[in-house]
Amino acid sequence: MTITPTSTLITAAELHRALADRDLLLIDVREPNEYASGHIPGALLCPLADVQDLHLPTLNIPIVLYCQSGRRSHLAWEVLQAKGLSNLRELQGGFQAWQQAGYGGSTAPISLMRQVQIVAGSLILVGVIAGFTVNPSFFLLSGFVGAGLLFAGITNTCALARLLALLPMNRPRRK
Repeated sequence: MTITPTSTLITAAELHRALADRDLLLIDVREPNEYASGHIPGALLCPLADVQDLHLPTLNIPIVLYCQSGRRSHLAWEVLQAKGLSNLRELQGGFQAWQQAGYGGSTAPISLMRQVQIVAGSLILVGVIAGFTVNPSFFLLSGFVGAGLLFAGITNTCALARLLALLPMNRPRRK
């Protein structure tokens, strides 16, 4: 399939057809935890923060960028175009559009980040309730989880996400 060079956007249906012909390079510019939660088969992971350092050979095939909704892939497109790459496309609507079109790609029932939010929020809530009703020492649980979230935000490393990624529901399914 040939993608018209006059447009930088490609729809999910066009991408699905192009992937069947295997004539493109697909790059996911989301974060590793998002990629682990689900991605388009065959996509290479290169988070937006690393796109500037991406070295791609001159290719005669389109390079398609995507993120969750399209905002980060457009930023990546701008960076790569400024580096002189011209055969760039963006998946219109991102991974959300891909999934809404029915092409799948998700390996987890809900995203890993939502799982982190649910588990952390539950632990904090349990700590507060138990602190008031059972023993004030349970407030330490809430403090510990809060400190972990603060550490995750500062370092961009989430131990809870890494732990949750090990669960069977978050592992890629083998065919």
